[in-house]
Amino acid sequence: MAILPLIIAPDPRLKVISTFVKKVDGRVRTLMEDMLETMYAAPGIGLSAVQVGVPERIIVIDLAKDPDPPEPVLLVNPEIIKLSDELATYEEGCLSLPEYYADVTRPAEVTVRYLDQDNEIQTMQTDGMLATCIQHEMDHLEGILFVDHISALKRNIILRKLKKFKREEAVG
Repeated sequence: MAILPLIIAPDPRLKVISTFVKKVDGRVRTLMEDMLETMYAAPGIGLSAVQVGVPERIIVIDLAKDPDPPEPVLLVNPEIIKLSDELATYEEGCLSLPEYYADVTRPAEVTVRYLDQDNEIQTMQTDGMLATCIQHEMDHLEGILFVDHISALKRNIILRKLKKFKREEAVG
């Protein structure tokens, strides 16, 4: 397993629409393991493949907190098949927008169809933080960031600060 470099916004690679995975094979399973290790090291609770420079429809999530054992959720080619009318608001952050958070309102429940690590089609119905996290990570697959759901003013402030941070980091 390996820790992969995270892409930090603003970066045009985060706006790419991810492609479908033909089959969950050894390469995809290794990528998911590396994504989990990267997410845990960051630390975070969700990560999409595009955030590590692989524009494929793969996401990993783990909401378990220490000292509980990890409970990774691995989704390949996830597709939302049902959203609730009820909404829920959570403070969201993102490994590609480090140290920035904003309240985002999304459907409270979601049903998603996906391929698991054994290339089998699965369906999961969930709510709460897991539903929000799935929607957040699935947005990444469409080139959408959580800041795209907030006001333009707040979004532009965050992105300007990140751009300045990246310039300062590049200079050293």
